[in-house]
Amino acid sequence: MEAPALRIFPEEQFRAACRELDQPTPAAEGPWQLLVESMGVRIYRLHDEQSGLYEYKIFGGLADCSPKRCVDVYMDLDFRKQWDQYVKELHEKTYDGENVIYWEVKYPFPLSNRDYVYIRECREMDVAGRKVWVVLARSVSVPQCPEKPGIIRVKNYKQSLAIESDGKTGSKVYMYYFDNPGGMIPSWLVNWAAKSGVPAFLKDMQKACRNYSKST
Repeated sequence: MEAPALRIFPEEQFRAACRELDQPTPAAEGPWQLLVESMGVRIYRLHDEQSGLYEYKIFGGLADCSPKRCVDVYMDLDFRKQWDQYVKELHEKTYDGENVIYWEVKYPFPLSNRDYVYIRECREMDVAGRKVWVVLARSVSVPQCPEKPGIIRVKNYKQSLAIESDGKTGSKVYMYYFDNPGGMIPSWLVNWAAKSGVPAFLKDMQKACRNYSKST
C-alpha cells in the first residue's frame, strides 16, 4: 500500500488558482491595475502599501503546448537549466522528509544575484469536468540552506500557476507572483522584469515545451 502524497498547501489555495482561469480580467474598478498587454499576455499588478512592492497576476496562453507538457516542463528542474538563461543554480533536495528547492537567479551587473529556498506542490484538479493543473510554491527557511555571501536571499516568495486546455492544441495559463528581492532594485529593472521579462519567459517556456520531447 502506497503512502499518501504529502499535502503541504491547503485545498482552498488550489481551488482559488483554478477560479482565476474563469475570470481572466480583474474588475476594472478593483485594486488590480493592467500593467501591460503584450504577445497575447496580460499582466496586472497590485501595489502593497506596507512593503511598497507589487503582486502580479499574469493571464496568457501557450499555443501548440498541451497542459500536461507545460506542467512537465515547468516541474523539470534539470531541463529548466537548459532553457532558462537566468538560472545560475537549481536543485531539489530532501530535508527532514520535505522536498526543498534551491534556486539562484542571475541579476545584471552590478547587482547581486538573488537566491530562493522554497517548497512546491503540483496537483491535477477536476473542475466541473475540466482538467486543470495547479502548481503552488512558497519560500521556506531551512537550516541546511544557509545564506551565501555575496547573494541576497529572497525570504518572501509566493507563486501560483494554473493551466488547462484552450480547447485546441494549446493551453490557457494563469500565474500569480510575489517576491521581495531585498536590497535596492532600480525601478527600470522592476519595470523591465514585469513588462518584458514575463512575456519573454513564457515565450522561452513555449519553445522549451516544443523541444521537450526531443530531450527526454
